Amino acid sequence: MTVFVDDWRQPARVGRVEGRWSHLVGDDEAELHAFARRLGLRRAWFQEHPGRAYRDHYDVTDALRAAAIELGATPVTWRDMGRLMRQRRAEAAAGAVPRERCSIAGSGAGGPTWTS
Repeated sequence: MTVFVDDWRQPARVGRVEGRWSHLVGDDEAELHAFARRLGLRRAWFQEHPGRAYRDHYDVTDALRAAAIELGATPVTWRDMGRLMRQRRAEAAAGAVPRERCSIAGSGAGGPTWTS
């Protein structure tokens, strides 16, 4: 299983927390939640999109992004994350392999890609 964290760094205030926010996603939802628990994230903070699972993620601050990378998350650019999300959406529309059976392959000129 791979967990990815992008470098979006969107400035925002969420509740009492003001900072720069990025996205944490994974190949497998259960393992993503386990990884998020290790970071100290609550399950309630998961951004779930029923019917559009390719968009599911946790939002993380810069400090949590760094901690995620220390724990083994793969850092990707926000552009690469966008490519991954578009590929997930296309695969979901085509009835392709579920996200839980996909992983990342290479970071060539086109950036990372999902493979089954």
